[in-house]
Amino acid sequence: MQFEVQGQRIYGMLHLPDVAAKNSGTKVPAVAMCHGFTGNRIEAHRLFVKAARYFAANGFAVLRFDFRGSGESEGDFEQVTVSDEIADALAALAFVRRQSVVDENRIGLIGLSLGGCVAACAAARDRRVKALVLWAAVADLREVFTTRWGDTIKAQMQAQGFWDMGGWKISKAFYEDALRIDPLREIASYDGAALVVHGTNDAAVPVDHAHRYHAALRCTKRLHLVIGADHTFARTDWEAEVFAETLNWLQTHL
Repeated sequence: MQFEVQGQRIYGMLHLPDVAAKNSGTKVPAVAMCHGFTGNRIEAHRLFVKAARYFAANGFAVLRFDFRGSGESEGDFEQVTVSDEIADALAALAFVRRQSVVDENRIGLIGLSLGGCVAACAAARDRRVKALVLWAAVADLREVFTTRWGDTIKAQMQAQGFWDMGGWKISKAFYEDALRIDPLREIASYDGAALVVHGTNDAAVPVDHAHRYHAALRCTKRLHLVIGADHTFARTDWEAEVFAETLNWLQTHL
Protein backbone atom coordinates (compact mmCIF):
# COMPACT_ATOMS: atom_id res chain seq x y z
CA MET A 1 0.00 0.00 0.00
CA GLN A 2 1.15 3.56 -0.58
CA PHE A 3 0.03 7.13 -0.07
CA GLU A 4 1.67 10.51 -0.52
CA VAL A 5 2.71 13.29 1.83
CA GLN A 6 4.08 16.50 0.31
CA GLY A 7 4.77 14.71 -2.96
CA GLN A 8 6.70 11.83 -1.43
CA ARG A 9 5.42 8.27 -1.36
CA ILE A 10 5.00 6.43 1.92
CA TYR A 11 4.91 2.66 1.75
CA GLY A 12 3.10 0.38 4.15
CA MET A 13 1.35 -2.91 4.71
CA LEU A 14 -2.38 -3.15 5.39
CA HIS A 15 -3.47 -6.25 7.30
CA LEU A 16 -7.15 -7.13 6.97
CA PRO A 17 -9.19 -9.45 9.18
CA ASP A 18 -10.85 -12.45 7.54
CA VAL A 19 -14.31 -10.96 8.03
CA ALA A 20 -13.37 -7.93 5.90
CA ALA A 21 -11.71 -10.03 3.23
CA LYS A 22 -14.61 -12.47 2.89
CA ASN A 23 -17.67 -10.30 3.37
CA SER A 24 -18.14 -7.45 0.94
CA GLY A 25 -19.58 -4.44 2.69
CA THR A 26 -18.42 -5.42 6.18
CA LYS A 27 -16.88 -2.47 8.04
CA VAL A 28 -14.20 -3.10 10.65
CA PRO A 29 -12.30 -0.95 13.16
CA ALA A 30 -8.77 0.00 12.18
CA VAL A 31 -5.44 0.90 13.75
CA ALA A 32 -2.35 2.64 12.37
CA MET A 33 1.08 1.89 13.86
CA CYS A 34 3.94 4.42 14.19
CA HIS A 35 7.47 3.01 14.43
CA GLY A 36 10.35 4.36 16.48
CA PHE A 37 13.43 6.50 15.84
CA THR A 38 15.56 4.97 13.04
CA GLY A 39 13.07 2.08 12.93
CA ASN A 40 10.65 0.92 10.27
CA ARG A 41 7.30 -0.80 9.84
CA ILE A 42 8.79 -4.18 10.84
CA GLU A 43 10.52 -3.04 14.05
CA ALA A 44 12.84 -4.97 16.37
CA HIS A 45 12.24 -8.74 16.54
CA ARG A 46 9.43 -8.20 14.01
CA LEU A 47 7.35 -6.63 16.76
CA PHE A 48 5.06 -4.69 14.41
CA VAL A 49 4.56 -7.61 12.04
CA LYS A 50 3.52 -9.92 14.86
CA ALA A 51 1.33 -7.27 16.47
CA ALA A 52 -0.45 -6.41 13.21
CA ARG A 53 -1.15 -10.06 12.45
CA TYR A 54 -2.44 -10.60 15.99
CA PHE A 55 -4.80 -7.62 15.86
CA ALA A 56 -5.99 -8.54 12.36
CA ALA A 57 -6.75 -12.08 13.54
CA ASN A 58 -8.95 -10.46 16.17
CA GLY A 59 -11.00 -8.33 13.80
CA PHE A 60 -8.98 -5.17 13.17
CA ALA A 61 -7.59 -3.68 9.98
CA VAL A 62 -4.01 -2.64 10.74
CA LEU A 63 -1.72 -0.30 8.81
CA ARG A 64 1.99 -0.35 9.55
CA PHE A 65 3.97 2.14 7.50
CA ASP A 66 7.43 3.64 7.12
CA PHE A 67 7.81 7.33 7.89
CA ARG A 68 9.39 9.39 5.13
CA GLY A 69 13.12 8.75 5.06
CA SER A 70 12.73 5.41 6.84
CA GLY A 71 12.30 1.86 5.61
CA GLU A 72 11.17 1.81 1.98
CA SER A 73 9.44 5.19 1.95
CA GLU A 74 10.71 8.04 -0.19
CA GLY A 75 12.73 10.89 1.23
CA ASP A 76 16.07 11.13 2.99
CA PHE A 77 16.27 10.57 6.73
CA GLU A 78 18.53 13.58 7.23
CA GLN A 79 15.82 15.84 5.78
CA VAL A 80 13.01 14.58 8.02
CA THR A 81 11.87 16.13 11.31
CA VAL A 82 9.57 14.96 14.08
CA SER A 83 6.99 17.42 12.78
CA ASP A 84 7.22 15.67 9.41
CA GLU A 85 6.57 12.34 11.10
CA ILE A 86 3.49 13.78 12.81
CA ALA A 87 2.27 14.89 9.37
CA ASP A 88 2.93 11.35 8.09
CA ALA A 89 0.91 9.86 10.94
CA LEU A 90 -2.01 12.18 10.21
CA ALA A 91 -1.83 11.20 6.54
CA ALA A 92 -1.77 7.53 7.53
CA LEU A 93 -4.96 8.02 9.55
CA ALA A 94 -6.62 9.69 6.57
CA PHE A 95 -5.48 6.83 4.33
CA VAL A 96 -6.95 4.26 6.71
CA ARG A 97 -10.29 6.07 6.81
CA ARG A 98 -10.52 5.96 3.02
CA GLN A 99 -10.40 2.17 2.89
CA SER A 100 -13.77 0.71 1.93
CA VAL A 101 -13.60 -2.00 4.61
CA VAL A 102 -12.87 0.42 7.44
CA ASP A 103 -15.42 2.00 9.78
CA GLU A 104 -14.10 5.57 9.77
CA ASN A 105 -15.64 6.20 13.18
CA ARG A 106 -13.61 3.43 14.84
CA ILE A 107 -9.97 4.40 14.36
CA GLY A 108 -7.06 3.85 16.73
CA LEU A 109 -3.37 4.74 16.79
CA ILE A 110 -0.39 2.89 18.27
CA GLY A 111 3.12 4.30 18.63
CA LEU A 112 6.43 2.87 19.83
CA SER A 113 9.22 4.96 21.37
CA LEU A 114 9.58 8.17 19.31
CA GLY A 115 6.60 6.86 17.34
CA GLY A 116 4.69 7.04 20.61
CA CYS A 117 5.50 10.73 20.90
CA VAL A 118 4.41 11.16 17.27
CA ALA A 119 1.20 9.20 17.90
CA ALA A 120 0.40 11.26 21.00
CA CYS A 121 0.71 14.52 19.05
CA ALA A 122 -1.22 13.16 16.06
CA ALA A 123 -4.07 11.90 18.24
CA ALA A 124 -4.31 15.25 19.98
CA ARG A 125 -4.53 17.01 16.61
CA ASP A 126 -7.01 14.57 15.03
CA ARG A 127 -9.95 14.30 17.41
CA ARG A 128 -11.41 11.40 15.42
CA VAL A 129 -8.84 9.02 16.94
CA LYS A 130 -10.95 7.09 19.43
CA ALA A 131 -8.22 4.93 20.98
CA LEU A 132 -4.53 5.67 21.53
CA VAL A 133 -1.90 3.18 22.70
CA LEU A 134 1.60 4.29 23.65
CA TRP A 135 4.32 1.64 23.81
CA ALA A 136 7.52 2.79 25.56
CA ALA A 137 6.75 6.30 24.37
CA VAL A 138 9.08 9.28 24.68
CA ALA A 139 7.44 12.01 26.76
CA ASP A 140 10.28 14.54 26.78
CA LEU A 141 12.45 14.72 23.66
CA ARG A 142 14.70 17.41 25.10
CA GLU A 143 15.51 15.21 28.09
CA VAL A 144 16.18 12.09 26.02
CA PHE A 145 18.45 13.79 23.50
CA THR A 146 20.36 15.99 25.93
CA THR A 147 20.74 13.39 28.69
CA ARG A 148 21.89 10.53 26.46
CA TRP A 149 23.77 12.32 23.70
CA GLY A 150 23.90 16.03 24.54
CA ASP A 151 27.67 16.59 24.49
CA THR A 152 28.16 14.38 21.42
CA ILE A 153 25.39 16.12 19.51
CA LYS A 154 26.73 19.59 20.28
CA ALA A 155 30.29 18.68 19.34
CA GLN A 156 29.36 17.01 16.06
CA MET A 157 26.85 19.69 15.08
CA GLN A 158 29.52 22.33 15.58
CA ALA A 159 32.21 20.37 13.76
CA GLN A 160 30.29 18.97 10.78
CA GLY A 161 26.76 20.36 10.85
CA PHE A 162 25.07 17.07 11.69
CA TRP A 163 25.12 14.28 14.26
CA ASP A 164 26.33 10.87 13.08
CA MET A 165 24.37 8.35 15.15
CA GLY A 166 25.63 4.96 14.09
CA GLY A 167 25.45 5.78 10.40
CA TRP A 168 22.23 7.80 10.64
CA LYS A 169 22.77 11.45 9.73
CA ILE A 170 20.72 13.55 12.17
CA SER A 171 20.32 17.10 10.93
CA LYS A 172 20.36 20.27 12.95
CA ALA A 173 16.79 20.86 11.74
CA PHE A 174 15.69 17.51 13.18
CA TYR A 175 17.34 18.23 16.52
CA GLU A 176 15.99 21.76 16.85
CA ASP A 177 12.51 20.66 15.80
CA ALA A 178 12.57 17.80 18.32
CA LEU A 179 13.34 20.20 21.14
CA ARG A 180 10.22 22.20 20.27
CA ILE A 181 7.85 19.21 20.34
CA ASP A 182 5.91 18.90 23.61
CA PRO A 183 3.73 15.76 23.59
CA LEU A 184 2.71 16.16 27.23
CA ARG A 185 1.20 19.56 26.52
CA GLU A 186 -0.55 18.29 23.40
CA ILE A 187 -1.87 15.07 24.91
CA ALA A 188 -3.68 16.98 27.64
CA SER A 189 -6.30 17.94 25.04
CA TYR A 190 -6.87 14.38 23.77
CA ASP A 191 -10.41 13.24 24.58
CA GLY A 192 -10.42 9.61 23.45
CA ALA A 193 -9.19 6.61 25.44
CA ALA A 194 -5.45 6.20 26.05
CA LEU A 195 -3.45 3.17 27.19
CA VAL A 196 0.15 3.73 28.27
CA VAL A 197 2.38 0.62 28.24
CA HIS A 198 6.00 0.61 29.37
CA GLY A 199 8.67 -1.82 30.53
CA THR A 200 10.04 -1.24 34.02
CA ASN A 201 13.61 -1.93 32.84
CA ASP A 202 13.55 0.29 29.76
CA ALA A 203 17.07 1.70 29.45
CA ALA A 204 16.35 3.79 26.34
CA VAL A 205 13.25 5.63 27.59
CA PRO A 206 12.93 5.45 31.39
CA VAL A 207 9.61 4.29 32.81
CA ASP A 208 9.11 7.74 34.33
CA HIS A 209 8.04 8.87 30.85
CA ALA A 210 5.02 6.57 31.11
CA HIS A 211 4.05 8.04 34.46
CA ARG A 212 4.30 11.53 33.00
CA TYR A 213 2.04 10.62 30.09
CA HIS A 214 -0.49 9.08 32.44
CA ALA A 215 -0.47 12.19 34.64
CA ALA A 216 -0.87 14.53 31.65
CA LEU A 217 -3.84 12.69 30.14
CA ARG A 218 -7.27 14.10 30.96
CA CYS A 219 -9.33 11.40 29.26
CA THR A 220 -10.19 7.76 29.90
CA LYS A 221 -6.77 6.28 30.58
CA ARG A 222 -4.81 3.35 31.93
CA LEU A 223 -1.15 2.74 32.76
CA HIS A 224 0.19 -0.79 32.34
CA LEU A 225 3.75 -1.59 33.37
CA VAL A 226 5.40 -4.73 32.04
CA ILE A 227 7.59 -5.92 34.90
CA GLY A 228 11.21 -6.37 33.89
CA ALA A 229 10.64 -5.53 30.23
CA ASP A 230 13.10 -3.61 28.08
CA HIS A 231 12.45 -0.90 25.51
CA THR A 232 10.96 -3.10 22.77
CA PHE A 233 9.49 -5.86 24.97
CA ALA A 234 12.05 -8.26 23.54
CA ARG A 235 10.89 -11.47 25.18
CA THR A 236 7.98 -13.62 24.08
CA ASP A 237 6.08 -13.34 27.37
CA TRP A 238 6.53 -9.55 27.47
CA GLU A 239 5.40 -9.32 23.88
CA ALA A 240 2.32 -11.46 24.54
CA GLU A 241 1.41 -9.32 27.55
CA VAL A 242 1.66 -6.11 25.53
CA PHE A 243 -0.42 -7.54 22.69
CA ALA A 244 -3.14 -8.84 25.03
CA GLU A 245 -3.41 -5.58 26.98
CA THR A 246 -3.51 -3.57 23.77
CA LEU A 247 -6.13 -5.80 22.16
CA ASN A 248 -8.36 -5.54 25.21
CA TRP A 249 -8.08 -1.75 25.09
CA LEU A 250 -8.89 -1.59 21.39
CA GLN A 251 -11.84 -3.96 21.71
CA THR A 252 -13.21 -1.93 24.60
CA HIS A 253 -12.85 1.50 23.04
CA LEU A 254 -13.29 1.00 19.28
